[in-house]
Amino acid sequence: QVQLVESGGGLVQPGGSLRLSCAASGFTFSSYAMRWYRQTPGKARELVATISSSGGVATYADSVKGRFTISRDNAKNTMYLQMNSLKPDDTAMYYCNVRDYYWGQGTQVTVSS
Repeated sequence: QVQLVESGGGLVQPGGSLRLSCAASGFTFSSYAMRWYRQTPGKARELVATISSSGGVATYADSVKGRFTISRDNAKNTMYLQMNSLKPDDTAMYYCNVRDYYWGQGTQVTVSS
């Protein structure tokens, strides 16, 4: 069965950095685009970034463009989100997603001084 396991979240000060990971199993990872979403209580999930199956194409929400970088290692079945220059507005639960159907359990990112 498909499994997505996020890790790497935590508490960071404004301006700091974090690197999230999403370990995937149960499907042919290298065949599918992958996505990072985030959600805060009371709000809909927001698409943060998408990466193509090969890793050659990445797109970002305007709110994170220039600060976040999505990447993947198909040999390790793992996707990453490098988050720099973090802001309090980036505080959210971050989820990885495949096929617009499968979700991980999420990893909490809190940006606060």
